[in-house]
Amino acid sequence: MQLKKEIEKAKDLFIIVEGEKDKKSLEALGFKKIFVINETGKSLYEKIEEVENRAGKSKICILTDFDKKGKQLYLFLKAELSKRKVRLNNSFRQVLLKLNVTHIEGLANFIKNEKFKYK
Repeated sequence: MQLKKEIEKAKDLFIIVEGEKDKKSLEALGFKKIFVINETGKSLYEKIEEVENRAGKSKICILTDFDKKGKQLYLFLKAELSKRKVRLNNSFRQVLLKLNVTHIEGLANFIKNEKFKYK
């Protein structure tokens, strides 16, 4: 698998992450369109509306963690965004699953430490 190629393709997506550490990890890899879903002050439904408005015509990738809480949030967001006819693309999520990545906040370090050597 060409991880570098998969990362480059994913950079065109509007990425939803759980927290600020996840966002920083993706920014370290060069991602720009990142939305933190678990910020306080708004309901989850308000955040989903915000995602819908900010993503525009971009395809959305839900990159929540692969633990129980993250999977539940992923399924909820996927269902809600699908109801709204938002274009989802979770191919990068599938790539990370195959690589046994468990938490997005550690992704940049994972890539730097792996044999793939992101260059």
